[in-house]
Amino acid sequence: MADTRPGATARIIRWIDYRLPFVQFLNHELNEYPTPRNLSYWWNFGSLSGIMLVVMIVTGIMLATQYTPSADLAFDSVERIMRDVNYGWLLRYLHMNGGSMFFAIVYIHLFRGLYYGSYKTPRELLWIIGVIILLLLVATAFMGYVLPWGQMSYWAATVITNLFSAIPVIGPGIVTFLWGGFTVGDPTLHRFYALHYLLPFVIVAIVLLHLVALHRHGSNNPLGIDQKGPQDTIPFHPYYTIKDLFGLTVFLLIYAFFVFYAPNFLGEPDNYIPANPMQTPNHIVPEWYLLPYYAILRSITFPILFISSKLAGVILAFSSIFILFFLPWLDTSPVRSARFRPIYKRVFWLLVIDVIALGWVGANPPEGIVVTVGQIATLYYFIHMLILFPLIGKLERPLPLPSSISAAVQSGGARLSGAGAPLAKP
Repeated sequence: MADTRPGATARIIRWIDYRLPFVQFLNHELNEYPTPRNLSYWWNFGSLSGIMLVVMIVTGIMLATQYTPSADLAFDSVERIMRDVNYGWLLRYLHMNGGSMFFAIVYIHLFRGLYYGSYKTPRELLWIIGVIILLLLVATAFMGYVLPWGQMSYWAATVITNLFSAIPVIGPGIVTFLWGGFTVGDPTLHRFYALHYLLPFVIVAIVLLHLVALHRHGSNNPLGIDQKGPQDTIPFHPYYTIKDLFGLTVFLLIYAFFVFYAPNFLGEPDNYIPANPMQTPNHIVPEWYLLPYYAILRSITFPILFISSKLAGVILAFSSIFILFFLPWLDTSPVRSARFRPIYKRVFWLLVIDVIALGWVGANPPEGIVVTVGQIATLYYFIHMLILFPLIGKLERPLPLPSSISAAVQSGGARLSGAGAPLAKP
């Protein structure tokens, strides 16, 4: 008679799982987890962002073992990593371009949420945690940009930290605290290095909260309607693990192209010049993924009421992110997906164009038409968020929603589950 007793490995796993249900938890969340059956490739970017977070932490730790956080040695230590450390050039290019890839993924993930209404009830807290992650990413990226201690790193740190001096009373004290003295120097670099190393682990903890909130009510879907039963879902594995692997393969090809063929395409040439406090670059710019905020910051060239132009720019730049916290309540439409919102669907693309315009403004010197475009784009951004979102929700007449996910998929076939596909009336 055949021996049907479980093997030694299975018995050990069962013994551990009875006391600490880790394997059971992973099986439920990554294998059996019921997922809407109509998710498109736009939903790949959540898992891609998690993978990129791991890549950034691993490469960052390996770079930290060779980097010297000193104003006198930082630039040379980066050059040493590139020239003398085995595969140091690869680690640095993976980390440097990984930051750009990470932000590209996060921004696509964010705009996908905006288009399909993933911030609406009952996922408000999920959205808020996501905005917190974005804030931490911006802070981490800025501090990482300073670490090579090139010309652009030094002067970007000087300009951005100086902005806090516009805050009445406490502003100068904040700047002195950030600098660790009375100018950007060695203490500043030590502070930014410590925080740049620490914050990714804080982000990991917040990402775990993000996943808990996600699994509480499940993923949103292109139709923006709730699951009506098991007929609307399929197990996460193997259907979406295969889909995610395909998306990951395509992404890695793009990532590898930048790492091996255009590693400095998204960077600034001035950052290959050692930091010189006595020579200001002609045009100080941050990395591309921070350009829209930088454009808003510079676009305010006049005082607003009793607020100076400098302080108003700082307030609006930070508000451009903080306003996202209130989006679940600013959008008054009961319908989630833009597929069924004919006006919002078109206005959404105006926001995309506006953000791209802000990025162009931030990348160019603030003179002539650039200033005018920046001011118009900044004004439209806040009009879109504070006026158009609630107004469209009140005035728009949404299209009829399908009765269920499964009914829509069966009536429209695979074409319906893709992003942006037209919906047949049920």
